[in-house]
Amino acid sequence: MPAQPTVPGQSTVPGQGVPYGAPAWPGQPEFGAYGGQPWGAYPSDPGGQPQGWVWPATGAPVPVGPYPGAVPGQPYGWYPGVDADDPLVTPPYAGVGGWFSRCTAAVRRGWRQMLPIMLLTQALPAAVISVLSSALAPPDQFATGPDGAPVLPDGYFADFFTFYGVVILASLLLGPVQSTGWAAGSWVVTRQAAGAAVGVGAALRYGLRRALGLWGWTIVASLLIVVGACLCLLPAIYVAFAVALVGPVYLFERENPIGRSFAMFHRRFGMVLGRVALVAVGAVVFAVVGAVLKLLGQVQFGTHPMDAPGTAAGAVAVAVLSAVLVTPAYLAQLVGLLVTYAEQRAHEGPVNTARLAAELG
Repeated sequence: MPAQPTVPGQSTVPGQGVPYGAPAWPGQPEFGAYGGQPWGAYPSDPGGQPQGWVWPATGAPVPVGPYPGAVPGQPYGWYPGVDADDPLVTPPYAGVGGWFSRCTAAVRRGWRQMLPIMLLTQALPAAVISVLSSALAPPDQFATGPDGAPVLPDGYFADFFTFYGVVILASLLLGPVQSTGWAAGSWVVTRQAAGAAVGVGAALRYGLRRALGLWGWTIVASLLIVVGACLCLLPAIYVAFAVALVGPVYLFERENPIGRSFAMFHRRFGMVLGRVALVAVGAVVFAVVGAVLKLLGQVQFGTHPMDAPGTAAGAVAVAVLSAVLVTPAYLAQLVGLLVTYAEQRAHEGPVNTARLAAELG
């Protein structure tokens, strides 16, 4: 890369040698007040990266020599190559306000494409599982023995294992459908932030290509949460937060999603915990709305509504309506975790929306 002349009175980044305010490197656009700062990471042009950084074939960039940290005269925590106005990547100094503004902006840009994707890949499977649960629920009223003590009704254990077996099997079979939606939604959010055209069909085709891999890692993460739950409630919550970024890590890096998610969580524990907690609160609020609606349906149609045709139709309608009302929670969860992942990448080194869109493949 040709050396840049140092302009008198301009400061340089220690270890970088790039004067702020100098002309941009060849092939790199200028932006904002930091005209001399390269835009960021472009996989197709590794020679156009900021000096002092090495971009390995996979993973995050690593600094060569001492990392400069905060640049003199720049906002606190400014990292070379991070655009303060990037629509998806929150700069390290922007805080929760910058994170929230990018989440809401992503929803405004993409809700028209993401809503049908979420309805098809998240709400529909949830409604199917809800209907199966209502149809196969074991009896909840015990019989009375000769001595007045409650006894299990005939065939209770057969009904019990049939219920859980069918529900677990349906959840596993519908898992790839749900993974398709997560991958498709991530593709929509990232490409729209990069200024590219998106469509529901193209997003679903991308989601299908990534569905099986994402589904497999989701199963591994779910098993880890189950192991934590066997120990106690707090370990389960800890594991759930620690593996929250498995999906984005797989989609963008496709290497060691579990380990990378744990590392991001521990490296900036308070930040990631706070972001994921905000996402969880939103999901819980919508989940409570859906649970209340299902409870009202049970009051109206009974706990076994499939026993009569009249109540069965009402129970199915309640299940579908409940799944539809919870759909915004899926959308908020996807966007919140994706923006959280992008923010953590910005803390590790130069990254922008263009690089993330290229990494999706």
